Amino acid sequence: MNIQLRTYIFLDDYQPQLASYTAATVGGYLPVPHEASLWIEVAPGMAINRITDIAQKSTNVRPALQVVERAFGVLEVHGAKQDEVQEAGEQVLRFIEKKEEDRVMPKVVSSEIITGIDPYQCMIINRFRKGSLLIPGQTLFILEVQPAVYSIYAANEAEKASPISLIEIQPIGAFGRLYLGGTESAIHEASKAALAALSSIKGVPNTSVERS
Repeated sequence: MNIQLRTYIFLDDYQPQLASYTAATVGGYLPVPHEASLWIEVAPGMAINRITDIAQKSTNVRPALQVVERAFGVLEVHGAKQDEVQEAGEQVLRFIEKKEEDRVMPKVVSSEIITGIDPYQCMIINRFRKGSLLIPGQTLFILEVQPAVYSIYAANEAEKASPISLIEIQPIGAFGRLYLGGTESAIHEASKAALAALSSIKGVPNTSVERS
């Protein structure tokens, strides 16, 4: 089977908000802050079942999430020891005969900063969010990226860089989406960190067609 490595992201330090958000929204083993984490997205989606098997049998990691979509499959594994999580990833790469650099590079589809968010827009966003509440008057950062799992990396690096609130993250699907709230200065700092992190990822060119 020819497996496309769409996303391969290692988090050396699961940030507290992202780890807590993941624990509250997944159905597997719950991560805790400051563990290491590995996120993998592949195509075809069904291949993620064998990839989970390889990761689990190679080291003492635990899966928080395994999702099989029509086109893509996503796996997250985490553990207290960075080397064990990295070893799980190495075993997966060896199995699918790929290198980390064979992943698809992220494409930022859109990013926007909205200052002084209106109370009524806050209500709309807060009704679908699973993270922190967005407060009227705060600044909102919105990011859309492809492949979707890269929104996780953006969120983790943004939280490392700035005291923001993680409002919502959608790392599964055709497009990943990230919503962050906070003061204007904190959001500008976080957005720079998120975009810089995505631009630093090496891989093969993203040839996906953007929506018209």
